[in-house]
Amino acid sequence: MGKDGFKKLDKKKDKEDMEDLKKELDMDWHRITWEELCSRLETNIETGLTEAKYAEIFEREGPNRLTPPKTTPEWIKFCKQLFGGFSTLLWIGAILCFFAYGIQSSKYVDPAEDNLYLGAVLTFVVVVTGIFAYYQEAKSAAIMDSFKKMVPQSATVIRGGETTVVNAENITLGDLIEVKGGDKLPADIRIVECSGFKVDNSSLTGESEPQSRGAECTDDNPIETKNLAFFSTNAVEGAARAVVISCGDNTVMGRIASLASSLGSDQTPIAIEIEHFIHIVSGVAVFLGVTFFILAFILGYEPIEAVVFLIGIIVANVPEGLLATVTVCLTLTAKRMAKKNCLVKNLEAVETLGSTSTICSDKTGTLTQNRMTVAHVWYDMKILKGDTVPGKKDREFDLKEPSCAALIRVATLCNRAIFLSGQDEKEILLRDCQGDASESALLKAVEIAWSMRRLQLQMSVQNTRK
Repeated sequence: MGKDGFKKLDKKKDKEDMEDLKKELDMDWHRITWEELCSRLETNIETGLTEAKYAEIFEREGPNRLTPPKTTPEWIKFCKQLFGGFSTLLWIGAILCFFAYGIQSSKYVDPAEDNLYLGAVLTFVVVVTGIFAYYQEAKSAAIMDSFKKMVPQSATVIRGGETTVVNAENITLGDLIEVKGGDKLPADIRIVECSGFKVDNSSLTGESEPQSRGAECTDDNPIETKNLAFFSTNAVEGAARAVVISCGDNTVMGRIASLASSLGSDQTPIAIEIEHFIHIVSGVAVFLGVTFFILAFILGYEPIEAVVFLIGIIVANVPEGLLATVTVCLTLTAKRMAKKNCLVKNLEAVETLGSTSTICSDKTGTLTQNRMTVAHVWYDMKILKGDTVPGKKDREFDLKEPSCAALIRVATLCNRAIFLSGQDEKEILLRDCQGDASESALLKAVEIAWSMRRLQLQMSVQNTRK
C-alpha cells in the first residue's frame, strides 16, 4: 500500500475516533458491584493494588496524564512570522527591487543604486519585525509553560496496605487513593467510603455549588451519580477513599480535552483584514504596473527600461512601513495588558479581544475572582458591616461585645478552611485559602477580628506599664 493509502487510513481512523468522542458517555463503573469492579481492575478496596500488579498495569496503561496537543516546531513559527501575511508582499517587493537592480547592472556600467537600497531596506524591515513578533510570542509561550511546571500534583495512594504519597502521574487503574478537602482529583474515581465529601464540578459541568458525594449509585448517568468523581475537579471539603477507574486520556476531562485539541483555529479578524488588504494592494499595484508597462512600449521605451518601470510602479504601491507599525502597536498593547495580569500568547489576539462585542458566562470565577467576603454580621438584633475591600476599614462589629465574641468564636471553631503558608506579608482579605469559599470568607473575617483584638490588648498592656 502506498503513502496515499496510509494517509487515507489515518484520516479515517481520526474521524472514527472523533465520532466516538462525540458520543454520550457510556460506562457502568458506577452501577456494578464491588466484587465485579475488583475483578475487572484486579484490585482490593481494603489494601489496594500489590506492587507487582501495579507495575504490570502501569506498564500497560502508561503515565496518568493527558496527551498534549501537537505543537508547531519553533522554526516553523519563526518562518510564519517572516513569510506569513503582509510579510509576503514585502518580500515580493524586495525581490523585485533586487531584480530591477540586476537588470540595470547588466545594461549600464554605473547603474543607479536606488533599487538596491530599497530592496535592502524592505528585507531589513521584514526580518526585524519578524524577529520582534516571534520573540514576543515565544516569551509568552515560555511563561505559560513555566506555570505547568511550578507545582507537581501529588496523590495519596494505598498499595499493599501501605499508604504513600506519589506523583499523580504515577497512579494507574485500580489504585486505591485517599483525597481530602483542597485536593485536586488525580483521576476518575469511584468512592468506597467518605465523610462529608464535596467536590467542585464547575470546571466540568459549570455548576458553581459544591456537589456532595457518597458511596451509593444514585443515577444511571455517570455525570450525575454521587459515587463517581472526576479528574481535574477539586475536593472542597470532607475526605474520601476511592478506587481509580480511568486515567489520562480515558477520563471524562481527557475526552473533552481531546475534542477541544482537535478543533482547527480560525483566522483572527485582523488577519482576515490584512489578507483582504494584501489582495487589494496587489491588484492595484499589478494593474498600474502593467498599464504603465504598456504605455512605456507605446511611447517608445526599450523593453528593459519598460520592465524596470513596471517593477518600480509595483514596489511604489507597497506600504513598507505598515508591517512595522502594526507589529509595534500590537506589542505595546500586549505590554499594557501584561501590566493588568493578562498574558497575550498571540499578538493578533490583542485586536481580536478589541473586536469582541459580547461575552456570555455563567460560571463563578470566570468574570469574578471567586472570593467571598463577610459583608454584614447580625447579632443582638443589629446588622453591622464587615470589611469587604482590602485596605479599607468598614467593620462595625467589635469583639468587646459578648455576643460578637461568641459569634466570632463559633465561626472560628466550626471552620475547616485554612490559610496557605507563606502569605504573612499579604493583607488578610487577599490571602489564599484552602477550603470552601464561604468558609474561607468566614476565616478571613475572624482573622481580622482576632488580629484587631490582639492589637487592642497589646496597646492596653503597654498603657498599663506606662
